[in-house]
Amino acid sequence: MSAVLLLVLGLGAMGLGYLVYSKFIAEKVFRLTADFQTPAHEFEDGVDFVPTNRYVLWGHHFTSVAGAAPIVGPAIAVIWGWLPAFLWVVLGTIFFAGIHDAGAVWASVRNRARSVGALTGEVVGARARSVFMIVIFLLLLMVNAVFAVVIAGLMMDFPSAVVPVWGAILVALVIGQLIYRRIIGLGLVSLLGVLALYALIGIGPSVPVQMPAEVGFMPGNAIWILILFGYAAIASLLPVWMLLQPRDYINGLQLFIGLIILYGAIAVLNPEIVAPGINSNVPAGTPSLFPLLFVTIACGAISGFHGLVASGTTSKQLNSEKDVRFVGYFGAVGEGMLALGAILAATAGFASLGDWQAMYDAFGQGGVNAFVEGGAFIIHNGIGIPEATAATLLTVMAALFAGTTMDTGLRLQRYIFQEWGEIYDLAWMKKPAIATLLAVGSCLVLAFGAGADGSGGLIIWPLFGTTNQLLAGLTLLVVSVMLVRKGRPVWYTLVPLVFLVIVTVLALLAQLRSFYEAGNYFLLGLDIVVLIASVLVAMECTAAIKRLRGEAQAAAK
Repeated sequence: MSAVLLLVLGLGAMGLGYLVYSKFIAEKVFRLTADFQTPAHEFEDGVDFVPTNRYVLWGHHFTSVAGAAPIVGPAIAVIWGWLPAFLWVVLGTIFFAGIHDAGAVWASVRNRARSVGALTGEVVGARARSVFMIVIFLLLLMVNAVFAVVIAGLMMDFPSAVVPVWGAILVALVIGQLIYRRIIGLGLVSLLGVLALYALIGIGPSVPVQMPAEVGFMPGNAIWILILFGYAAIASLLPVWMLLQPRDYINGLQLFIGLIILYGAIAVLNPEIVAPGINSNVPAGTPSLFPLLFVTIACGAISGFHGLVASGTTSKQLNSEKDVRFVGYFGAVGEGMLALGAILAATAGFASLGDWQAMYDAFGQGGVNAFVEGGAFIIHNGIGIPEATAATLLTVMAALFAGTTMDTGLRLQRYIFQEWGEIYDLAWMKKPAIATLLAVGSCLVLAFGAGADGSGGLIIWPLFGTTNQLLAGLTLLVVSVMLVRKGRPVWYTLVPLVFLVIVTVLALLAQLRSFYEAGNYFLLGLDIVVLIASVLVAMECTAAIKRLRGEAQAAAK
């Protein structure tokens, strides 16, 4: 199978999805209008509520939701073959992720930029809100704790990436000032920012920064984790225009350039996909394709974390409701493009089927390493960039995206604590500094609770995929309830959510069995908690939809 053909089919389908399907959804389902005053204008405070240029906001939304997940998930899932992963990424982006992301932004904007958890209380009921926010908190805990481990691991393994990763923060601070104070135009700012980022990538291999394996009584990666959480705490308290927006925007541009380089190398080299379309010879211990494919690939097809970003930070910065289509739906398309690149790198970036099988000798193998090694192989052989430089570029890309997700994730966790303060009338918890300390503290307890290396978050990571996809389904339920209330077409959100709830509950049940057989009773108990919580919220939302439909029919008579 030609990688170029798969690339053209994937990009073409997602492009049509944005041009045609998203236009229909925007006009006929959400009925977006420029006349509606967005919360960014209504509650503008210069910190969290800031009306933002839609291109800059798209960069924030896209890079915050992307992270390393649309690289890791697809690059693991190709163990079942490239065809199932390709179909789920392309069709999931068009019919699931796009309407999910846009719907979450729209629902939040129409309700004072409340998070999807708090919004559940207004749209569905207080019981559903309480349970939903527990699921959200667990998911954010997983994301923040584990992404810190991922970034720390990348910096330990690739010292050449340290200067570009931290230098990008300084670049973002400068760009934030230039954009916010309108010192120079956005086009020139973008060009200067991209040049600075790639200059740092060029400098990185010349000045590698290697953290010692041991620093006092702590491992080197644990020191990186502490530094990362200290940075994320400060970043979560800064005004969004100062660091979060420009960091995400410039990283978005950098990603697109990276994808253009990768796609261009594929077009020149036209490598064959050495992996099988459907792998009938999977390694021992690999779970069944159905339903695990649909939770292994979350980001890149559809992801509940997107709903948290869409209703947490993105909705507070939306300048016009019309921007929902570009920021939300096209943000999902951007992530689908990244997932497609990960699939191609992890299946066409090897010299032979034997090399590919050596990488994928057990379930869970591949991931970032397959993306970096496969992508570097394609770039080097396609357009001649040295393989070490290409590997650094792709490593920095993954690390920067994981970092932007962690920045946003900790800010969102701060919002959760503040919303709990509002719900339960706890004035001290509403304060940003205290809420941030609670967010960081809970992450560090999880990270270091299982040992001195800070990798404790990995203990509950096996539940990320299922928890994440359940959250996506529940977010679609909330959007569906709003659509029913407004008398709008609801099938475009109901069909994706029914599919998601079914496959995710089946995946949770499959994991229950595996956790029990492995004697992992902690994960078994946590799995049961997530399963019960999701069922309770689903029942509440279903009851609300039935009640609203009944009221509408009675009114019609």
